[in-house]
Amino acid sequence: MKPVAELNLGYRDAENYKRRENKNLFNQLFVRTSSLEKVCEPNIFFLVGEKGTGKTAYAVYFENNQYRKNNSVIRYIRETEYQKFVAMKHKKNLSLSDFTNIWKVIIYLLLAEQIISSETDNPWWNKFFKLRSLQNAIDEFYKKAFAPEIIYAINFVEESELAAKLISKYVDVGSKDRASVSFSESRFQINLTYIQRQFEEALTALKLQRNHLLFIDGIDIRPGAINYNDYLDCIKGLANAIWSVNNDFFANIKDSPGRLRVVLLVRPDIFYKIGLQNLNSKIRDNSIVLNWLTTYREYRNSPLFLMADKLLSFQQEKALNLGEAWAHYFPFDTPRLREPQTSTSSFITFLRYSLYRPRDFLAIMSILRENFIEQGRRHNEVFQVSDFRDPAFTRKYSDYLLGEVRDHLVFYYSSEDWEKFVQFFQFLNGNSRFDYTIYCEAFKSFVSSLKNNGESVPEFCSSPDNFLQFLYDLNVLGYVVETNDGPFFGWCFRDRSISNIAPKVRKGVRYEVHYGLMKSLDLGKTLYTTG
Repeated sequence: MKPVAELNLGYRDAENYKRRENKNLFNQLFVRTSSLEKVCEPNIFFLVGEKGTGKTAYAVYFENNQYRKNNSVIRYIRETEYQKFVAMKHKKNLSLSDFTNIWKVIIYLLLAEQIISSETDNPWWNKFFKLRSLQNAIDEFYKKAFAPEIIYAINFVEESELAAKLISKYVDVGSKDRASVSFSESRFQINLTYIQRQFEEALTALKLQRNHLLFIDGIDIRPGAINYNDYLDCIKGLANAIWSVNNDFFANIKDSPGRLRVVLLVRPDIFYKIGLQNLNSKIRDNSIVLNWLTTYREYRNSPLFLMADKLLSFQQEKALNLGEAWAHYFPFDTPRLREPQTSTSSFITFLRYSLYRPRDFLAIMSILRENFIEQGRRHNEVFQVSDFRDPAFTRKYSDYLLGEVRDHLVFYYSSEDWEKFVQFFQFLNGNSRFDYTIYCEAFKSFVSSLKNNGESVPEFCSSPDNFLQFLYDLNVLGYVVETNDGPFFGWCFRDRSISNIAPKVRKGVRYEVHYGLMKSLDLGKTLYTTG
């Protein structure tokens, strides 16, 4: 087996695998799950998953491999795009329906460019008069320098008067109605409606050879400079546009072998707040909810174990059986297991520290390998259970997991609210396990401390039960219920499903802070104070 120091554990952020030099590595690492096949289904418009569950990885795999004859691309929304939308919102006094129509035009423009760049070998190409006319208008607008990114597509909408005039110039050649078409900066909605209609007429007339998928990523990150309500208006418009173009327009295009589709990558909590009508139906019928859950008993048959084992086995000199690489590098049993295992149970230690996400497993293995090298271990040594108790590991991993919590919290709230959030755990007196009464006492002391110091109380602390739900939503704590079969542990990441996208915490029971977070929150040992 390859020495630990020489293992290539890849990247935690799948966006790195879009680079040419990393594509082959990604194809060797990637695990094809049933969800990958479901993405190909024509009714799937939303890819839903917690941060770190692989949403971007799925989209990258489609783009890199043209999977199942789907010509796929990913486009990212970044801070500049949000700033553009906010500026347009205030300048033009836009409503949610305006945002939806803007996004429709952006989607059509990006897909048109995608089709133009990949369907030139189509025998019907010369008959796509309307699309080629739009291409001429786009080329003149961008001076033949259009880059197929959302930020550049927004410019087309921003300057709707010029864009509409150019489209009219090329599309309405010889039309009797051309002289009656009038565009001006003050008629933004009219310009936009005209542009949208021209794209829809052009796309309807196509006979595509391939399916074209457009993945939109990046809405899981809200830049700090963008107001939450402005951000929400932007992504609400995007979600409504994606639903509308997929369900009302693309699905009704006739006589085209190739189909068009847009897929939004989104976290469950954000999807829940987008406000789509009949959300439960859309989750069941038009979404994939990525789920890597497994059990201690069945983990060896899980995609999560296959992914972790493949990460180690693909780089060996000879082909290995499933679990062989894992057993070599982690040849120990997890302590304090209630049920005996038939094989090496070290994987369960990973489950205890993680939220059952691929990114967590990559983080754990990367930190272990990093410590291995820093400590100058022997050339061919393997990992031991003691590596998980090493302070060098527990601190680094706990900081990583707390960083994931922070990213989630500051998505909705300020950095100042984050600092107050962390202060709460000081009032648990070092306890990582506590009942509802102790929790309420800690919450009361926490809020009193903020008020006594003249600090405002964050919105998520409006009541003890609201804050308890918040901690559960963040996967900071889970609840424990005693049953005839032993304790039942409820965690948000495990309780969430297609039928229960926003699970609720139990009240009045016992609670435990996540094992992986205890070090960073200074929990796990009782603290004593002197009067």
